[in-house]
Amino acid sequence: MYFKEFEIRWSDLDANRHLANSAYINFMSHTRMGFLIESGFTQRELAKQNIGPVVFYEHIYYFKEAFLGKPVKVSLEVAGLSEDGMFFEFLHNFYDANGKNFASCEIMGAWIDLKSRQLIGLPTEFNKALRDVPRAKTFKILTKEDTRKFGKKPENLE
Repeated sequence: MYFKEFEIRWSDLDANRHLANSAYINFMSHTRMGFLIESGFTQRELAKQNIGPVVFYEHIYYFKEAFLGKPVKVSLEVAGLSEDGMFFEFLHNFYDANGKNFASCEIMGAWIDLKSRQLIGLPTEFNKALRDVPRAKTFKILTKEDTRKFGKKPENLE
């Protein structure tokens, strides 16, 4: 399991003076990028391959409030990958200084070619790097159908 540690800053609070939803998203994003960089997905390597990650959804579950000045530990586990590495699912958990889990998030995304703006499978070396990291207990091989499991479709204005 991969971890990043943070301290809740004044700018991380919302009007209720607890950790804001946007701060959860920022902490998770920073944790994911730290994990990816340490796994070889540096900005330089991503630029060479002309690829980038995109997020399909983030489902956050809040169990308890978190407050200013308190330390936060955010975990990351690989919960799913497609065979070609195109689709990924990560699991994040938030822990307080005593190791109590106060929030959890399931995030699904994919990789795109930054020129064509189309989804693509990962280059072999990146795919191998993600396959070699520890996996969540609930790990599964993802398919395109997994990305549509909630049945959400765009509804345009008339």
